[in-house]
Formats: sequence, structure tokens, C-alpha cells
Amino acid sequence: MSTSRTVERAFETGLYGTDDTALDTAASLLAADPAADAELGRRGEEFVDTAWRRGWQPADVLRIVRRELDDTHVRLLAALVRSQAAHDRPRGPRWTAQLAALPDAPTPRTDRFSYATAVLELYRLLLRLPVLEPLEGFGAPGGAGREGRESRPESRALARIRALLAKAEATGYPREAEALSAKAQELMARHSVDEALLSAGAPAPHAPGACRIGVEPPYEQAKAVLLDAVADANHCRAVWNEPLGFSTVVGFEADLEAVELLYTSLLVQAESAMTKAEAAQRAGGRRRTKSFRQSFLAAYAHRAGTHLRAVAERTTAGAGTEHADALPVLASREAAVTDRLERMFPETTTTRLRGAADLAGWTEGTRAADDARVVPRRPLG
Repeated sequence: MSTSRTVERAFETGLYGTDDTALDTAASLLAADPAADAELGRRGEEFVDTAWRRGWQPADVLRIVRRELDDTHVRLLAALVRSQAAHDRPRGPRWTAQLAALPDAPTPRTDRFSYATAVLELYRLLLRLPVLEPLEGFGAPGGAGREGRESRPESRALARIRALLAKAEATGYPREAEALSAKAQELMARHSVDEALLSAGAPAPHAPGACRIGVEPPYEQAKAVLLDAVADANHCRAVWNEPLGFSTVVGFEADLEAVELLYTSLLVQAESAMTKAEAAQRAGGRRRTKSFRQSFLAAYAHRAGTHLRAVAERTTAGAGTEHADALPVLASREAAVTDRLERMFPETTTTRLRGAADLAGWTEGTRAADDARVVPRRPLG
């Protein structure tokens, strides 16, 4: 039997069913034919390429494989994506960064049957990936008007924002974290205005883009609310896909980068504060950990969103006083973001926040958000 026929028979038997017996039979066919490995790898690259055409990106696939399978499958996927990338077209810096973030540990090779089983389990998952909304200009490589912009190195403002948030995460003093986060958010707002004015004066103004940010369990609903608040304060819009564990954030590139940075930092700060608050509750004899954490994060998201919007509005108003054309430009960009969002997601629904019924958790989460709030105390130097 030819190697391609071996792979075909294995796929017919193991990929399109759901029972373990069919999977074992298919793995046995592959294990008995070492010459089929090359063809098996080539067909895996085709599955990866199909995932890209369905709107998925490397980070998205990695996220769902981690969620549904185990570390062996994650390593198999990383090797497969790298192999496919060698034959793929350039897809921009964000894509390149996702490729660079793939795990680089080699896949442990055990017996051939176990290896073939893991490969088939991975391919089963890839085969069943649904179609997602394309992020890159509705299928256009790089998105409209973004190629030149994305090739630029990180701006000094973004580097400073990153450094401020890193310090906020590292400090053990809430008030210091508050001041550092305040500086970061105000700098983000100023950077957004500068980028908007720069873009408006360019021969071909940039169009809004989109990215996906993972919203990981547990307590993912509260985390999605926090991400939505961060996006809203930074001239972006977010749509949560609960079944697949991510939010799609739509906005201009500099604002998307700011949202990713600030959401990640606030989440780190929230989880650190939650751990300390929970320890204090336990010391007092309290044991309702799940309800406490859910309410803590819900309150944190609500309060942080209020503070974020306040500092963004204040900074934007100040920019409008300094630059007469700033507010019309920002309004035009927000309209473009809304238009892009509505074309990507013509139908969305809202959901009520569940499980935020623990008074102690809500109180502590509110207090933690106040400690990490982003209301500036003094102008940036």
C-alpha cells in the first residue's frame, strides 16, 4: 500500500468519527507504516493553511489546543505551524510575533502508536475549527493602509507605557501601582491623539484593524468586562466570543497595542490583589472562595472601567484645547471603528454579568480597583 493511501485510510477511519475505537484503528495503520510520516506532516500543514483561510491566527489555534487537548498536542501544533510558515506568504509583524511566541520545546517521541494517536487528535480538532471573522482587511493581507505603519519600530511612547506598567505589576505598594498606572493611561491617551493627528495628515489615512485577545478561565465573564472597559477607554471596541475564549478588539493599531498592554497589566494587578484579599478573608475564617473571586473581579472590572473612562475623557478634552483639529479627527476615527465593528459583527448580543453576589468580594474588588486606578495625580513630565 502506498504511503498516501495509508494516510487516506487512517483519515477516513479516524478523523471523521468521534469514538476511540476508530481513532485506535487509524493510529495503528499509521504506526505500522513509518514511511507515511512525511505525508502525514504534509497533510497537517494543509490543515493549518485551511485554519488560516478560515480566519484563525497562530495564537488563536494555540489557545484552543491548550484548552481542549494537552501539552503534547501543543508541541505538535507548534512544530506544524512553524513548518507551514516556511512555505507561507508574509503576514505582517503581529503574525510574526505570534509565530515567535510558539513553544520551542521538541515534541517527546514515545512509541509510534501514541505519537500517531496524538497527531490524529490534533488533526481532528483542526478539522473542526469554525470560520472566524477575518481580521486583516476582510481577507486582504496586512489590512488596508497598515503595511507601512506596522513595519515601524515600537515608538518611544509605547516603550515608556510598557515600562510603567511593568513597574506597576512588580511593586508591592498599591499607591505606587496606582501612580504608575495613572501615568501609563494618560500617556496612552496622549499617544492616541498624536497618532490620530499624524494619520490624518498622511496621504492615505490608516484604516482600523482588529486583534484577538484571549480571555482565559476561570471567571472569564468578569475578565471580558474588564477588557471591554479597557478597549472602550482607548478608542476601541470589543466583542467577546465566550465559546472560543477570546475577545475581538477593533481599533487603530496604536490603540490596539495600548489595550493589549493595559488589559494584561490590570489583570495581573487584579489577580495579585485578589490573592491578598482572599488570604485575609481566609484568616478570618471565610471559605467561599469561588463566589468571592467572581464578585471581586466583577467589581474590579466595573470600577476600573469607570476610572479609565474618566482619565481618557479628561486627557482627550485637554488635547482638544491644545489642538483645535484633534476632536474632529478622533470623532472620525471612532466612527471608522464603529463601522468596521458593525461590518465584522452585524449581529451581537449582550449578556448580564453572572455570579457577582458576594458582598465581601465586591467590596474588596472595588477597593483594589481604587488602588490600581488610573486617575492621574499630576501631569506627566
